[in-house]
Amino acid sequence: MAPREYGQYDGVTRAMELVGERWAMLIVRDLLVGPRRNGELAAGLPRIPSNILAARLKELQAAGIIRRAPRSRIVIYELTPFGRELEPVVLALGAWGFKALGDPREEQVLTPDAMTISLRTAFRPQVAAGLPATAYAARLDSADLFIRVDGTALDVTRGDGPADVAFTVGPGIRRVISGELAPARAIETGVVEVLRGPGDLLDRFADTFHLAA
Repeated sequence: MAPREYGQYDGVTRAMELVGERWAMLIVRDLLVGPRRNGELAAGLPRIPSNILAARLKELQAAGIIRRAPRSRIVIYELTPFGRELEPVVLALGAWGFKALGDPREEQVLTPDAMTISLRTAFRPQVAAGLPATAYAARLDSADLFIRVDGTALDVTRGDGPADVAFTVGPGIRRVISGELAPARAIETGVVEVLRGPGDLLDRFADTFHLAA
């Protein structure tokens, strides 16, 4: 199915024609984290039908937003320079949508790529610049994120590492990032579980990553 056309001539209309179809912006979101194979995209978007994923990938390629990049015996998808220009748009949408999140429903999940983009959105470099360099290890179900903050630089990668503090996260981390729930209270109530390291470093995490709800 061809992307819909709205019959209007302006930049917003054209943008919606290119990335306004269902799932398109979530594919872009995940590719902002890094190149992905088809199966990795499907795993990060567990409710997307396989035919819709194939259609969106084909449409985004045709629009010059993503490209296929053969690597050895596999094919991965990555953003083109034109597609990467969507990063500030995605971050702005994330900050705007954060205000309307509310409490998570039981069936809602927080994927590693979604968490990575949420951290980029919530990162406050002007605050981090005045804090000691810190490494955090965040566990989401069976996945791990290694988060390094050094001055105004943020680096989030998959996997574990030599972190100053390691903790579990889930959809409830929104309450910590919004300031609704103090880190100590988040630990007391089980929203966050500290796996190793001093729990009071979560105060630094909450200062570094903050979005107004």
